[in-house]
Amino acid sequence: MTEEPRTATEEWLPLGKAAQQLNVHPTTLRRWADNGEIPVMLTPGGHRRFAASDLATFASERRSLRHVNNLEQMWANAALTQTRQEITTHQDERWLASFDEEVKSRHRQLGQRLMGLTLRYISDDDGEPLLQEARQIGREYANIALDATIPLTEAVQAAMFFRDTLVETALHLPEDTHVRPQASLRLLRRINRLLNVVQLAIAEVYDAYYTDSVPRS
Repeated sequence: MTEEPRTATEEWLPLGKAAQQLNVHPTTLRRWADNGEIPVMLTPGGHRRFAASDLATFASERRSLRHVNNLEQMWANAALTQTRQEITTHQDERWLASFDEEVKSRHRQLGQRLMGLTLRYISDDDGEPLLQEARQIGREYANIALDATIPLTEAVQAAMFFRDTLVETALHLPEDTHVRPQASLRLLRRINRLLNVVQLAIAEVYDAYYTDSVPRS
């Protein structure tokens, strides 16, 4: 989020009042600030303060995401189309060619679940429970790969492929929809956060598997 020049008359609000201005729970605003979605200043005593101008900008971005041509659904439709095209283009890549038809089918089903979950997450002001669902999907991806004796590097490549497609689609939305860059940036951050959870879950399952299976010297 681009920082605007501060003026001598800038109004700074504590967490509670700032959350009230945005009509969200203080816990939600605290999470947004901790994730870097909205600028925040910490006082010497460790209290959060929010600039009124930043709150106004953030509220405008949220309205853009909700009301400009149904942005979230447009992104989802574009991402699905792009994913299908990319799979066709990369079908000879080692990480994809190593999947048999059963694994590909299970991956497609998980991909559809993840796409729906991502759409729900970017449309939700909080979405913390959805991150738990994302973690479970990551675990399922990892278990499918382990059952098929697919190495971690190829399992991660598959996740990165899906992630890159979703992110690239979001990056091109401003050109197609004339959405303000700040609104698109918030969309991108939420997509990125959700997919981080998925990839970390994949790595955690592999780590646990090899920790349990390989004797330590």
